[in-house]
Amino acid sequence: MARRAAAKLNAKELRPLLAIISDIHGNLEALEAVLADIDAQGIKKIYCLGDIIGYGPNPGECIDHVMQRAEVTILGNHDQAALFDPEGFNAGAERAIFWTRKQLELGDRVRNERRWEFLGELPRMRRENEFLFVHGSARNPLNEYVFPEDIYNQRKMERIFSLVERYCFQGHTHIPGVFTEDMNFLAPEEIEFRHELTNEKTLVNVGSVGQPRNTDNRSSYVVLDGKVVHFRRVSYDFETTAAKIYQIPELDNFLGDRLREGR
Repeated sequence: MARRAAAKLNAKELRPLLAIISDIHGNLEALEAVLADIDAQGIKKIYCLGDIIGYGPNPGECIDHVMQRAEVTILGNHDQAALFDPEGFNAGAERAIFWTRKQLELGDRVRNERRWEFLGELPRMRRENEFLFVHGSARNPLNEYVFPEDIYNQRKMERIFSLVERYCFQGHTHIPGVFTEDMNFLAPEEIEFRHELTNEKTLVNVGSVGQPRNTDNRSSYVVLDGKVVHFRRVSYDFETTAAKIYQIPELDNFLGDRLREGR
């Protein structure tokens, strides 16, 4: 009996936990707080679902952290916009991208080349057995938003679910939660920040590290423990990030203001 209990405990200890982060958007203070939270749990494996840069004041430092810490990184639409040209961006987001691009061309040439090479080699999706990892959606990995209210758009959701083998983890909207195949959206607060994956097809939005928009100003990410998804919220010094944004004319003050309210 004691041996069986010890074996179960050892199996749990050996099962690797996976932290899934997304939408950092150049927010160094938020990223460092989330990485500290990940480290405090002893988690070694990190996946990033894109948008490392854009909006925020520390694009280079955030890329460096992700390069060093993430085992898998997916291309986000802001990452692509910095590489090429922003398409479909509003004026403020476009200005932020051009400023971001300029920052990644200043300073040490070798370091910047390494950053650009990293961004340029990022895939648009990753499949691992029954798990799919994207930035936007299974239908359009880079750009499609899947909002909570889309549960009322049956055609859209059915098409997206048809492209998912079992589970899809995504970001892009900055709104964390779980979409079930029977057209429900479960906010983390409704499910006590925990969801157990079943045989039902499921979409999981991990939320945003650096630009949360669910009226909670804390960073959001998830931890995958086997088939259990844990939604994590992490406080960080958003006033420092906002102050940096205010000092940069090319970044709209709104990008700093919204950090306080998580909107």
